[in-house]
Amino acid sequence: MLKKSTLEHIIGHDMADMWNALRPEEKRIVTDNFSIQNFKKNHIIYAEGETPEMLWCLLKGKVKMYKSGIGERVQILRLYRPVQYFGYRAYFAGEPYVSSASAFEASTLGAIPMEVVESLIRKNNDLAMFFIHELSRNLGGSDTKIVNLTQKHIRGRLADSLLLLMDNYGLEDDGSTLKMHMSREDLANLSNMTTSNAIRTLSAFITEKLILVDGRRIKIINEAQLRKVSKFG
Repeated sequence: MLKKSTLEHIIGHDMADMWNALRPEEKRIVTDNFSIQNFKKNHIIYAEGETPEMLWCLLKGKVKMYKSGIGERVQILRLYRPVQYFGYRAYFAGEPYVSSASAFEASTLGAIPMEVVESLIRKNNDLAMFFIHELSRNLGGSDTKIVNLTQKHIRGRLADSLLLLMDNYGLEDDGSTLKMHMSREDLANLSNMTTSNAIRTLSAFITEKLILVDGRRIKIINEAQLRKVSKFG
């Protein structure tokens, strides 16, 4: 069991954007109701159809939100990095989860019951505006993703995914290798294409000297040209 002072440091440091919107007495409520949970690689955080109960904040690791479609084909909808919040939209909508979330790698998450969050929001306009801002940014990102996935050719979609991984998770110490190591299937699920198309397109990018691939490790060697492919397909 973590000490209260340790919890306050974690919440105040890692979740500073939400923490700063709280009054002193509200911070105590959050601390009293805050829990830290660890998830192993590929473990489910919540599943489609479940009742939303927690506000989740990714403290360490990587998390994907995804949805199963026709024929159980998976579409990755969003990738989370520290420190991002998720799992609350369905609660505000008054509906079960319409997607699932799982850990891409061993991850540490903070959790606060949504009933506690709702009670705080009803009394704190700054906190309400924080969540309105978060929901609005997510909606804008979803609109852009829909257009990209439905109008771009597969080359542009895969280039988008590689750039998203770079922008979201950064590069290793060599300054060119993605820190996120995804399977071909996951890359396909992120890019709305079949695994075979993802493999063929990666091979084309290698031939064009845009990237180098070693197993799941992908090195970006011509970012400028990759961005052109993203823009023009």
